[in-house]
Amino acid sequence: MVFKEQTFHGHQPEVEAEYANRATLESAVANALAVAGGIDASDVEVTAEGDEVVLSGRVGTVDEIERATVIARTVEGVYTIRNRILLADPIVNVRH
Repeated sequence: MVFKEQTFHGHQPEVEAEYANRATLESAVANALAVAGGIDASDVEVTAEGDEVVLSGRVGTVDEIERATVIARTVEGVYTIRNRILLADPIVNVRH
């Protein structure tokens, strides 16, 4: 039996370690937001782009927007945070 070195179209395959690191960082920040007090992060999405974390989604108060940044900053590996979280639309109770 002959074993040949694996190639992809003549080139050595590249392992995307960055994807694993990105997923780990996203999970760590999302978990920190989920367990932290003072914020309902159920509608917050976390994505990582390199060492930058992007927070997006909606929360109920301005304090929660600011708290999300503070919480994300505590996670190891987070160096830059772009907070794109918006205030949720208020629920209007209309009676007919």
